[in-house]
Amino acid sequence: MASLPVFRWRLAPDGYATRRQLRALGLRPGGQDVAAELQRPRKRRGPLVAYLYRIDHAKPVRPMTPARWAALERANRARRLCPGCGRDAGYVIPPSLGTCVPCAYPEGDSSDGVAA
Repeated sequence: MASLPVFRWRLAPDGYATRRQLRALGLRPGGQDVAAELQRPRKRRGPLVAYLYRIDHAKPVRPMTPARWAALERANRARRLCPGCGRDAGYVIPPSLGTCVPCAYPEGDSSDGVAA
């Protein structure tokens, strides 16, 4: 098993990019394997690692089709729908609440410790 080349943070040679950098260029890894690693030392835990891909092997990002736009809209709508009251909250309901804010904190509830 061949090991990957490892570069220090901000010292990667030209021709390599992270996934985010590829996306900013309108590219995607396109099935290629990781070509190298960037490592940034951290004091308390192990090193922070970022994977690098070769830009010359990257492929263009696939365009959004009408079906993909529709699927994305349905997924986002499901994340906004409150399971408590059934209304569209107008925002993505946080998993920590599980319901919209009015359902999670009804007006008459004084259990939060704040005096009215």
